[in-house]
Amino acid sequence: MKLPATEVALLEAASATDPRTVEQLAEETGEKPEAVTRAAFELADEGLVAVEERTEESYALTDEGETYLESGLPELRLYRAAVEAGAADDPVSMGRVIGASGLEGPEVDIALSNFARKGLGRIDSGELSAEGDADPDADAETAALAAVAAADDPDPEVADRLAERGLLDRSEVTERAVTLTDDGVTALMEGVETAETVGQLTPEMLTSGEWEDVEFAEYNVEADAEPVTGGRSHILRQTAEAVKDTLVGMGFEEMDGPHADADFWINDALFMPQDHPARTHWDRFTLDVDPMDDLPDDLVGRVEDAHRNGVGPDGEGYHSPWSREFAEEVALRGHTTSLSMRYLSGYQVGELEPPQRFFSVEKVYRNDTLDPTHLLEFFQIEGWVMADDLSVRDLMGTFEEFYSQFGITDIEFKPHYNPYTEPSFELFGTHPETGEIVEIGNSGIFRDEVLEPLGVECDVMAWGLALERLLMLMYGFEDIRDVHGTLCDLDLLRNVEVVH
Repeated sequence: MKLPATEVALLEAASATDPRTVEQLAEETGEKPEAVTRAAFELADEGLVAVEERTEESYALTDEGETYLESGLPELRLYRAAVEAGAADDPVSMGRVIGASGLEGPEVDIALSNFARKGLGRIDSGELSAEGDADPDADAETAALAAVAAADDPDPEVADRLAERGLLDRSEVTERAVTLTDDGVTALMEGVETAETVGQLTPEMLTSGEWEDVEFAEYNVEADAEPVTGGRSHILRQTAEAVKDTLVGMGFEEMDGPHADADFWINDALFMPQDHPARTHWDRFTLDVDPMDDLPDDLVGRVEDAHRNGVGPDGEGYHSPWSREFAEEVALRGHTTSLSMRYLSGYQVGELEPPQRFFSVEKVYRNDTLDPTHLLEFFQIEGWVMADDLSVRDLMGTFEEFYSQFGITDIEFKPHYNPYTEPSFELFGTHPETGEIVEIGNSGIFRDEVLEPLGVECDVMAWGLALERLLMLMYGFEDIRDVHGTLCDLDLLRNVEVVH
């Protein structure tokens, strides 16, 4: 029997009793692992070897995981600070404990969200109580981080949870092992010769005539080829385009504007007080760039007056600090309502006469804690209608018409408070797989404090809807990270088509 050199070397290195991995065989034969893999499958087709595949999960610490392994998980640091402050006996002010813990920025949210989950204590009305019987030294997640750092196997369930927290990177490795079959042993005993074969015809062989004297390798045209996947539009992008088509079909025009904008357009024009928690570093991403000092002075003056004194004879305003320097700071927009403010004010495309309908489907950025329904950047479906005598019925009817285009007919409305709309409503839909009620957006009719400084003299109803939440309702995803980010399901992205 004559076989190519790689296949002969593989047969001679393989064992009938001891499975050898591709990596072991590659090292012994001096061949590349991919060449050994290819030869193994060729020999398997001939029945001379058996190839077994085994998939194993492996974990590695992320940068954040390494930091917490060294300094301690935020919730455990919070617990130790709480115990030291006496919270195991009586509730202690949460601010006092956070200050003593040394936690800063997003670590505070992480600590608070995991504190009660782990049974470390309770948080109630701004006070924190610590569970005296808790043992932070026996924390399972800390043990799993240490196991990964020591190249040991962590508890799979705990490791999955740490991967969801972004503290571990999870990957799958497929290991192939090769074993000689009885036919393979027989072939070796009878003798296997190396065939001097050529796998590719070259111009030089044609020119010299060498091609007439060589033996060409046989090609197995029925062998499985390496899968090749081409590029395609992401399912989220497909959904965004479907949303755009739907809104255009409903008579809306699309807005466009900067992702990084002055805080004036993002929040001040929206009648958001400058001391609102959402305008601190806890929620927004401020950029270290020159301020946007070319804002329209007359509009800035009217907006400042609305903040300080309110609008109309009964207006109150906020009676809180207001600074033009703060308004000129540049940040990544936390909502696309900054575009609405630019358009409604006439700054972007000139003065608009009612009736008007505008929308955008664009990215926004918020300093949120990552979880199954929250991301640091996501798509918002912004929209508004400018017309006389608008009512809540018009708002609800617009949503029912829009969502029905995507097969969603069980929209629920809940009264809500916004600084910029009155009345205001949150929108909810039922998750098709879990039955959970999922918040999918926020809406309302703009207050006079928003519209009068902009020079708008009619009603404007507006909304901000989450594109990712719409996708979850359409396809039953329980975790938005399945379609977005480093944990996404590639097979799903390659195969799912958006239909509406």
